[in-house]
Amino acid sequence: MLQKHAAHKITEKVTESSSSVISRMANEFLTFRLGEEEYGIEILKVQEIRGYDSITQIANAPEFIKGVMNLRGIIVPIIDMRIKFNLGNVDYDQFTVIIILNVAGRVMGIVVDGVSDVISLEAEQIRPAPEFGSVTDMQYIMGLGTADERMLILINIEKLMSGNDMGFIDQGMS
Repeated sequence: MLQKHAAHKITEKVTESSSSVISRMANEFLTFRLGEEEYGIEILKVQEIRGYDSITQIANAPEFIKGVMNLRGIIVPIIDMRIKFNLGNVDYDQFTVIIILNVAGRVMGIVVDGVSDVISLEAEQIRPAPEFGSVTDMQYIMGLGTADERMLILINIEKLMSGNDMGFIDQGMS
């Protein structure tokens, strides 16, 4: 019950932030957990936050695509980020949520271990992602954000969703 209340509060903040003037550069991020790490995505991409609900599986879909859900008449693909990022076993509990995103006009959902809060980061609080050469595909990481003692991995959700293995949005749009 506490988690649903927290998700409701964050959803209110998301709605508030989304409707605010976009004159501020996209420096507000919704933070979420995957395992022990904390990630952030631009708040303007977030449509809503929902508790983990029933998902219809699609045959022969990649493992990280959990399936689809009907969201008020819209069929929404659901991606499990823990599986996508190879972060080990996935345990769904009362903290697991689906973040509904609107990316390049396409609605999709991502399953995460839990949402934390909405934070603002100034340009000096964001550092470029380290280079790992061709060993790891890091093109979807915008950078690393620091807030107090926290370090956030900032995700460029358009690049992630338009990647070769995903293909949810046209690569020309990102």
